[in-house]
Amino acid sequence: MSAPTSNPISGDRSAVAGVRFDTPADAPGFDTLEPWQLNPKVALRPEPFGALLYHFGTRKLSFLKNLTVVGIVKSLADHDSAEAALLAAGISPAQRPLYLQALTALADSGMIVPRSA
Repeated sequence: MSAPTSNPISGDRSAVAGVRFDTPADAPGFDTLEPWQLNPKVALRPEPFGALLYHFGTRKLSFLKNLTVVGIVKSLADHDSAEAALLAAGISPAQRPLYLQALTALADSGMIVPRSA
């Protein structure tokens, strides 16, 4: 599968073809079948362009420039899995790689964390 040419964190909503649905291969560090949530140490502040995320532990600031990503991040705790949050947001198979890339980046930076059962 070719690498996405854009990043939904930056606001581009273009799609990429060649989607695979086996989550571990799609995003090795991010399992969409597990429950996720916004890190309790992170504040999400809505902005006209999307949102600001501030991690009080690491003092890292991130910008979400895509309202769909903001909605997914906000809804993670309301769903049994990240997969359910993606489906509820209406993410198409063609859009899936871009949103997995965004969620993986947020997980890698500690902005979202696995939720305990």
